Amino acid sequence: MRILIGCDHAGFRLKEDIKAYLISLGYEVEDYGVYGEAPFDYPDIAFRVAEDIAQGKGDRGILICGTGVGMSIAANKVQGIRAALCHDVFSARASREHNDANILTMGERVIGVGLAREIVRVWLESEFQGDRHARRVAKICAYEERKNPTRVG
Repeated sequence: MRILIGCDHAGFRLKEDIKAYLISLGYEVEDYGVYGEAPFDYPDIAFRVAEDIAQGKGDRGILICGTGVGMSIAANKVQGIRAALCHDVFSARASREHNDANILTMGERVIGVGLAREIVRVWLESEFQGDRHARRVAKICAYEERKNPTRVG
């Protein structure tokens, strides 16, 4: 599985830890930056990762900023993206099983490294359950397509 990962300055340290963790688990990881703690606008990274996930250049994405909120909002502007902000394991699992989330967002200023690693592990290991959930996700995708017929995806 190919994971695209990115962050802004406020998520740099957690991104570096999660990237190393993913590699240790055997995942292929592409780092979209940033590569330091100098101020950087999170939408620039969120849009790049989200567009590439929507185009199939990666299987899943992980975005990290100070709270995870900004990354989630920005990524969800890209057609075909279902970015889920998760700061607990239950939400991480449910976002995959029920919502088929293709991007996970987290906040470095909100959770610690240990919990973040567990969230990432569970999120990556969880599979979409389909069935009634597929019907609901299809409704989201159909609405998105009607409202944004020329966007990426």
